[in-house]
Amino acid sequence: MVVPVLLLIPSLVGVAAALLIPGYADLILLAGPCAIAALILCLRAALTREAPAPDWILIDGSNVMHWKDNTPQIDTLREVIAHLGDLRRAPAVIFDANAGYLLAGRYQDDRVMARALGLPENRVLVVPRGTIADSYLLAVARDHDAPIVTNDRYRDWADDYPEVAEPGRLIRGGYRGGALWLDGIGAPALA
Repeated sequence: MVVPVLLLIPSLVGVAAALLIPGYADLILLAGPCAIAALILCLRAALTREAPAPDWILIDGSNVMHWKDNTPQIDTLREVIAHLGDLRRAPAVIFDANAGYLLAGRYQDDRVMARALGLPENRVLVVPRGTIADSYLLAVARDHDAPIVTNDRYRDWADDYPEVAEPGRLIRGGYRGGALWLDGIGAPALA
């Protein structure tokens, strides 16, 4: 947007000079089309502005769903998602394949879990059966340079994913006195 504005300003000065200063009328032949072109570029830049990239944060769904009373609960995840949304973060959740069984007594795929969490389906992943969600979580976190909300330390994965030792990469949380807390991320949510 800076370049079109820098082109527009001198073009408008040229048009003004052509209209106001005697003997400079021919300058309108150059400054006029330049001003129109620069104005079109300014409008185009203003209308096609790209949205900023989301501030991704991953949630270890199979870990976080146990935070309240050590019992798997979808409401716990919803509360964490709402809190992260209030902080202008873009949460995505990755689950082990058995998460649906723990929450509802039956398998639940990405679509069902996304609907239960109030998230778009492209922000929820239930990993395939027989696969460990940790490898997916850590790979996605690396690809998007995103932190993970979890109480897991991923010590078994530290050789392959040394970034788990970086401060702020793994965000611990839980409940104290019924109130959600997330270590190092905004103020605690209210219960």
